[in-house]
Amino acid sequence: MGGSTSRAALLAAVAVALAGCGGDGGTGLTGSVSDSVSGSAGGPPAVTAGRLPGSPTGTPPGPGAPVSPQSLQAAYEQVIAKVLPSIVQITTGEGLGSGVIYDAAGHIVTNAHVVGRARRFQVTLASGGPPRPARLISTFELGDLAVIKVDDPRGLRPAAFGASSRLRVGQFVLAMGNPLGLSGSVTDGIVSALGRTVTEPAEGEGPAATITNAIQTSAAINPGNSGGALVDLAGKVIGIPTLTAVNPELGGGQAAGIGFAIPSDTAVDITRQIIEKGRVVNTRRAALGVTVQTVIGSDGLPAGTGVVRVTPGGGAARAGIKAGDLILSVNGTATPTTQALSEVLADLDPGDRARVELRRSNGSTATVTVTLSELPSGG
Repeated sequence: MGGSTSRAALLAAVAVALAGCGGDGGTGLTGSVSDSVSGSAGGPPAVTAGRLPGSPTGTPPGPGAPVSPQSLQAAYEQVIAKVLPSIVQITTGEGLGSGVIYDAAGHIVTNAHVVGRARRFQVTLASGGPPRPARLISTFELGDLAVIKVDDPRGLRPAAFGASSRLRVGQFVLAMGNPLGLSGSVTDGIVSALGRTVTEPAEGEGPAATITNAIQTSAAINPGNSGGALVDLAGKVIGIPTLTAVNPELGGGQAAGIGFAIPSDTAVDITRQIIEKGRVVNTRRAALGVTVQTVIGSDGLPAGTGVVRVTPGGGAARAGIKAGDLILSVNGTATPTTQALSEVLADLDPGDRARVELRRSNGSTATVTVTLSELPSGG
């Protein structure tokens, strides 16, 4: 998990849209969100170069070493042949998305918004054959991840997962999935940025998912790609494509070349917990211990994050935060909306102490220090 290095600049320019099946949600400002979905900290880590498959020595070229078009094409072909059989199409009653075969037992990792509220699915392999029935194991909606399991795992080829902590900006990557129902599709691009924090459009009354330490890529991600694989040239899955950027100035149309993926380190951690425990037992995300909603001012603009409920015995309660208080900022960063609060908390860890500026119901202001707890997986 990790924090964001440029949340404000990114989200001031673009919004994000889910890239999988189901509705496209909205960006409403008044829905209640349990603790506004928060996340753990950490800037972009140090990274090392990956290897080009097919290199005679197995070592990456040195700085400035030329790579011929033929060797790059061969690398692409080898990676696609290796990984594509591990990418599946997931069909629900409402749409379709993608998934990645995690193990030989038949577990498949995908996005929570791909599975939606369904409990049974049809899974189609990239290699063909009749669809296979599958069932839901568990979802982690706050991080937009889910694990399903096919009833018949015979012949499945699990993908190899790499360490997203070793990524570097500029690495070649391939996005594999089923965009627009076109099974087994592949697009290419680079890692455009690391350490992004993006909040998905809220769907219904549930909390909006916040992706921490997201990978930004120029590889095209279209509806149906969600839950598929972002792959490096070593043939390792290093991310789960989830979101695309949309440009409000173009009527909400997709912004070309700006997509986001959940880092593989996060996906593997959550998937292991779900397989071993049946659910997520450690979100590794910080929480204030409140349920909040965006409050609109007299000018019609967001004025702050209103506290609807305080968790008894939580950090906010111990610091004296009460229902009716308005959270104006955390550690000096303004929180006019629940999304803004979520993204500020994404830079923090459970156990950290945060300065919270409040406006009380009587109009007075106060600043309190809250020791953050761990966000429960159910919000």
